[in-house]
Amino acid sequence: MTTREKLGALHANLWWTWQPDVIDLFESLNPDAFRASANAPGAALRAADPKRLASKNVIGKVDDAYDRLQAYLATPGTHADTPRTAYFCMEYGLHESLNLYSGGLGILAGDHCKAASDLGVPFTAVGLMLRDGYFQQKFDATGWQVEEYPVLKPEDHPFTLVLGRDKKPVTVTVHIGDLPLRLQAWRADVGRTKMYLLDGDFDGNPDWLRSLTRKLYQGDRGVRLQQEIVLGIGGLRFLRAIGAGPETYHMNEGHCAFVALELLREQMAAGRTREEAEAWVRARCVFTTHTPVMAGHDRFEPELLLDGMKRFREGMGISDRDLLALGRVRPDDTQEWFTMTVLALKLSRAANGVSKLNGEVARDQWKELYPDRSVDKVPIGYVTNGVHLPTWTAPEAKAFAEKHLGDWGRDRAAPEFWKRMEMVSDRDLWLLRGALRRRLVTYADAHVDRQTLKQACDLRDDVLTIGFARRFATYKRAPLLFHDVERAIKLFNNPDRPIQVIYAGKSHPADEGGKRFIQQIYAMTQLPELQGKLVILENYNMEVGRMLVSGCDVWLNNPRRPMEASGTSGQKVNAHGGLNLSILDGWWPEGFDGANGWSIGTDASAEMAQDPAAQDVQDAGFLYDTLENSVAAEFYTRDRQDLPTAWLRRVRRAMATLTAEFSAERMVADYAEGVYS
Repeated sequence: MTTREKLGALHANLWWTWQPDVIDLFESLNPDAFRASANAPGAALRAADPKRLASKNVIGKVDDAYDRLQAYLATPGTHADTPRTAYFCMEYGLHESLNLYSGGLGILAGDHCKAASDLGVPFTAVGLMLRDGYFQQKFDATGWQVEEYPVLKPEDHPFTLVLGRDKKPVTVTVHIGDLPLRLQAWRADVGRTKMYLLDGDFDGNPDWLRSLTRKLYQGDRGVRLQQEIVLGIGGLRFLRAIGAGPETYHMNEGHCAFVALELLREQMAAGRTREEAEAWVRARCVFTTHTPVMAGHDRFEPELLLDGMKRFREGMGISDRDLLALGRVRPDDTQEWFTMTVLALKLSRAANGVSKLNGEVARDQWKELYPDRSVDKVPIGYVTNGVHLPTWTAPEAKAFAEKHLGDWGRDRAAPEFWKRMEMVSDRDLWLLRGALRRRLVTYADAHVDRQTLKQACDLRDDVLTIGFARRFATYKRAPLLFHDVERAIKLFNNPDRPIQVIYAGKSHPADEGGKRFIQQIYAMTQLPELQGKLVILENYNMEVGRMLVSGCDVWLNNPRRPMEASGTSGQKVNAHGGLNLSILDGWWPEGFDGANGWSIGTDASAEMAQDPAAQDVQDAGFLYDTLENSVAAEFYTRDRQDLPTAWLRRVRRAMATLTAEFSAERMVADYAEGVYS
């Protein structure tokens, strides 16, 4: 194979999304084209400088990367005997150049696919070809979020239209009410994982239905229902059309619960009774819920559901009442809306939340479905989320681990690997932290300089650096640090123990409260006392996330408990020697041991507040006290070699106790061994 052919083969498999050196290789082919395309390797490859392709250095790197990919694909993996699993999700976060995700659900799904590949799980993912994806974020002159939707062209990315033996696209049909919608699909290879993205945006479909697969979480409940018909019913029909034979069907959140309904229709059409069909479906479906707020579960008015599912219900041969009953807690309540989570719970053999606390919340949420059981016996367990270490770990941190801890490629998800941190010297660990902090400061300075909304950026590489980057949902309380502005200003400007803070995050286009939070943070950046020491980065994406989780000394997380299902951003700092400062919500109650980070308050403190305003006052007080008396104090207390010994003990403890435990490899192994099998 020629060098260009090998590069084409490398680009064709999204394995490169967790190989930083391969991404750098593609960027080197044409840096301008790479950056102009939101870091798309395909764009750099098409515009590659012929002289670069002919250089011995590039040829050697291409040969090495190609050989590594082939060796990876040829290795069976440790969990190859897991039942064949089909995984359905509305969004996937694979790389910043593929705008198929909005936030934590998508990032988690992308990490799940990658870890399944690493472990060799026979795994097929199903989603939507979101040509308009999720938006790119700009700011107007006041700091108000403005959304832009650049069009994703499948031909510019490693997607292949699925063709049949006749060399024509394989298509299936779903009905939106009475109207047929044909769907084709694009295949992507994510290492060993196969991914199919459904697409209805082609000639022959009604114009108003073609848009259903274009944009993530668009429109009102009617559009949401239609998209979920496409994902669940259309996704399963497509797997049938290409001859895929899953043994387990994993519904990741309620958006895709119509998978179970289509399975039920299939079995009834094959001659099984309703009871037999339900038992068959239940034995093969598993369900993960991520939504700790009842209002966040997808619900549809009875009339809307029946209108959208009209042709499907008729083909299934059941009554309106029976269809609606599948999505109701109280089947005979004619006023109750159809809830996707209820449908999934009723037709799954196993259900789980995404952290221990989230499992407890979910059991309490849905206890009415199981009136004969106590809350603790409601059949919803938990598998705590984790992060795909190769995707999120900076090259400097990976090299550090390989030098001091052992074989990263083989052992990175093993607890014993990270326990060797006890043998690493303070100086070596502090040198790593300094290098990563300098890298972030340099990146943030360049990023702010390119933004539509200019800010001062005078970040220093020797100052305690705090990061806050996530979806700007109001329950995450991004402005909590500025609840008492005067006290916050004192923290930033303490002459002996200063702090600096970097924010990033998008608000849902319809979330006015989240947009106001972004605007509030921007207003804080304009205060003379905070200028340059507080910045907000535009267009939060996976690249920005990688830089922040690697470079920040402290990761701040202050949601309104218990509304954080799991949260994975804080899990990404562990491999870099970063520390978490968090409300005891989501995954943190399982991870925090008193010596590997800090809590904002206690388990009971959130419940002590009588209302949200009182809770904000209380939690802000905890935050200020902890920052001033513990976090900053430890960071700036140095020994004779100018090393923060107490801080580094905490860092070592965090790396040893958290990195492997909250990895996606551990998470997927838990699913493979305890849920899929």
